[in-house]
Amino acid sequence: MSEYTPPIRRKNHGKGHSYVDAHGVKVPGVTTILSDGVPKPALINWAAKTTAEYAIDHWDELGELSHSARLAKLNGARFADRDAAARRGSEVHGLAERLVAGEEVEVPDALAGHVEAYVDFLDRFAVEPVLVEFVVVSHSYGWAGTGDLIADFPTLGKRLLCDIKTSRSGVFGETAWQLAGYRYSDAYVDSDGHEQPMIEVDGCAVIHVRADGADLYPMTSGPEQLREFRYIREVSRACARSRDYVGEVILPPALQQAG
Repeated sequence: MSEYTPPIRRKNHGKGHSYVDAHGVKVPGVTTILSDGVPKPALINWAAKTTAEYAIDHWDELGELSHSARLAKLNGARFADRDAAARRGSEVHGLAERLVAGEEVEVPDALAGHVEAYVDFLDRFAVEPVLVEFVVVSHSYGWAGTGDLIADFPTLGKRLLCDIKTSRSGVFGETAWQLAGYRYSDAYVDSDGHEQPMIEVDGCAVIHVRADGADLYPMTSGPEQLREFRYIREVSRACARSRDYVGEVILPPALQQAG
């Protein structure tokens, strides 16, 4: 029995989005589950490296600031780097959605390489889109998400569920869990907002789009990865609930009587 009432819909707000059911109850997103349930030790090294690089590159500028202003700049350096990468990823995703649908797009100079690489990719593989930027829902397991692309690849003889990545550091293994969450959802939401049975695919893949090219990486996103993602879902849920595990302070009996 699902704990969420259909239809599930995506709500866009600011730089992000969330999912809610017919009663406004928030539905966990696949990427949020991964963020909350999978350790990311590499982020510690990334944050330290990014902060150190900013300090070296802006040494003279920082020296002219007060101590508190200097600290604020250093504290914000990693977030500025993260936000710039996120904006690039969001812009590439938006352009990719329109390109795969056959639209002509106006391309910012900074993203010209990414767009040319993606157009070349679509041509090389003769990609035929089936679903583009679509919401998926799992009533069975309790999550929702937004898939980038389900498409037929005639040159490969396969229908693939694809996620588009633009990270400089490449493709991470945890994307296999993300795609498994999408692949084994119960339904997708059509253009009228109605839930339809999830489309079956032959496999999953990542399209890694960069300024110098785009590559297709097959991902192992089968029943085993679904099982693992369900464990991650439980870890994410437990972490959220742990805030309620701390009770009220216990006072010695004498103080309780005095009160």
